[in-house]
Amino acid sequence: MDKEQLRAIQAPFKEKYRKDPSTALVTVRATGRASTGLAFTIESRRGPMEAGPHPATGGAQGFVSAEEMLLEALIACSGVTLQAVATSFGVPLREAQIVAEGDVDLRGTLALSKDVPVGFREIRLRFELDADAPEEKLNKIVEVTERYCVVLQTLRQPTTIRATRARLPSRRS
Repeated sequence: MDKEQLRAIQAPFKEKYRKDPSTALVTVRATGRASTGLAFTIESRRGPMEAGPHPATGGAQGFVSAEEMLLEALIACSGVTLQAVATSFGVPLREAQIVAEGDVDLRGTLALSKDVPVGFREIRLRFELDADAPEEKLNKIVEVTERYCVVLQTLRQPTTIRATRARLPSRRS
């Protein structure tokens, strides 16, 4: 895809959202259900995924962990945004790879110490790019990618999360 094709694809959406900003607000939804043991099945558009505890906390090797999924979501969003930004800058990427690593002190999530926070202490995101462009331009592409990546910005400036509880209808006969 080149710059003009990208503009043509995005133009009707941009025009619609300029005319009626309320149409730009979309609700993204994910659902999941308890599975066997500690596993939880996430229903995705590509089919069910079995999530479970990280192996370093006793989880089975066959499950994907939420920690990995968070990093994968960060890579997916950064990658799609990177492709769009590079295209809009007119810089074809011969190759692009994004690596995300994060450090989690598992004592927090295992309730071994109240002094250890639950969650990532640090996440490192590395863009590895091969393109015919000066370093300054590649740096600018990464900078703009960071600015417009929804997942990255949500992690940097967390949003409000409201958790509620509801009772499922009883399945007892």
